[in-house]
Amino acid sequence: MARQPDIHIQRPHALGLPKARRLAQQWMAQATEKYGLQFSTEEGDEGDTVRFERSGIEGTLAVRADKLDLQAELGFLFKAMGATVETEIARKIDALLAKASIA
Repeated sequence: MARQPDIHIQRPHALGLPKARRLAQQWMAQATEKYGLQFSTEEGDEGDTVRFERSGIEGTLAVRADKLDLQAELGFLFKAMGATVETEIARKIDALLAKASIA
């Protein structure tokens, strides 16, 4: 049986793929600064898969025309702060989505 991710954030949106990609890039810039995450992106016709990692956290962000789906696994030291980290990431993504929806 597959293990559930420690963090799972899924957000539907109506931005389309080009705007969703720009939003993902903005989030990646913020997460690099805040958490020191390193990223690699696999682009596709239907969307992108962004892989991220640093010591204690690794995961993916699926960027689609109609949704964002972030899943992450936390190392031992981060597990105790999992809810806090998830809340903060969700808040950042929600703020970017709200800003992108207005623009």
